[in-house]
Amino acid sequence: MPKKEWFADWFDTPYYHILYQNRGEEEAKEFIKALLFKLNLPLGASLLDLACGKGRHSITLNSYGFKVLGVDLSSKSITHAKLHENSNLSFAIQDMREPIKGRKFDAIFNLFTSFGYFETHRENEKVCKSMSQMLKKGGRLVIDFMNAKRVIDGLVPFEKKILNDIEFNISREYTGTHIIKTISFEDKSETYQYQEKVQAIDRKQFMQLLSPYFEVDFIFGSFDLEDYSLRESERLIIIATRK
Repeated sequence: MPKKEWFADWFDTPYYHILYQNRGEEEAKEFIKALLFKLNLPLGASLLDLACGKGRHSITLNSYGFKVLGVDLSSKSITHAKLHENSNLSFAIQDMREPIKGRKFDAIFNLFTSFGYFETHRENEKVCKSMSQMLKKGGRLVIDFMNAKRVIDGLVPFEKKILNDIEFNISREYTGTHIIKTISFEDKSETYQYQEKVQAIDRKQFMQLLSPYFEVDFIFGSFDLEDYSLRESERLIIIATRK
């Protein structure tokens, strides 16, 4: 049997959500508000939240009057997200490398470094092609990714975090292509180890990936949509339009 991809294991465990329980919800809501102001989408537009996790961004997008579908490969995250469904908000299990058949959207949001989870750029190309196939002509794409250069320069090799009485031992390395985070811990006398393995995709590589299908409109470096700086910015946020 083929080896299971890292995200198929890690994202479906309760420990992933314990480790990342302190994410800034208000900051995320302000980020969505800023994006929507910049995009100026028509009321009632159809939006896709691609790799939505438990649906926090989908819920916020829906609160502004948009019809939203959130998709993720994690069945447990989608089960949780479905508790928030309504007539204009739904969730489904979906691999981002494959287009959703019979659906076209006015905008696609891919947020919180939910790109580059794969081994090769060929798979990233599949994601970009899939996104273009799911967007209406002139539809908008938002990708919110880490600023790989800044992450690599400031990489913390090892740290400990204690959350819910669990001591998470976290190590990080850069392989030349991927940033790998190894998470080890014990709980109830059981030992666990998981990895996060994300490609260190820079601005130039994103431009190459997107160019067959999209025109890039804006590049920002923070959730406040400040100008992007290679060495200083925390994020690499791209807004593009489907050709």
